[in-house]
Amino acid sequence: QVRLVESGGGLAQSGGSLRLSCVNSLTSGHILSQYHMGWYRQNPQKRRDLVATITRDGVEDYDDSVKGRFTVSRDDAGNKVWLQMNDLKPEDTAVYYCAAHAQPWRPSYWGQGTQVTVSL
Repeated sequence: QVRLVESGGGLAQSGGSLRLSCVNSLTSGHILSQYHMGWYRQNPQKRRDLVATITRDGVEDYDDSVKGRFTVSRDDAGNKVWLQMNDLKPEDTAVYYCAAHAQPWRPSYWGQGTQVTVSL
C-alpha cells in the first residue's frame, strides 16, 4: 500500500518559488520506486490537470504551462518526490496533488493535496 502525503504549499508572490514534497508515509508495503509519479493541480470548478511527471526510470515531462519553471525530482531511497516551482504566476494558484501510477498515466494512489496561492 501507498499513502501519499504532500507538504510545502502556501502563499507566494508572483515571481517567487515554492518546493512541494510528497512522501509515502507507510513504512511497509510498496515503495515509490515501483511507481511512475506525477503532480497534478486543480482549481475550483475545473478538472484536475497533470502538470509534471517522472517515470520509474527518471524521465521527466511537463505541461507547456510550467515547462522551464517547474522541476520534478525523486528520491526513491527516501520514498519522496518533489516539485520545485520557480517564477510562480497567479495562474499557478491551485490545489496540488501528487499521485503514484502503476501504469502511465492512470493514478493508483492520490495524496490529499496542498494549496498553493500566488499573489500579484
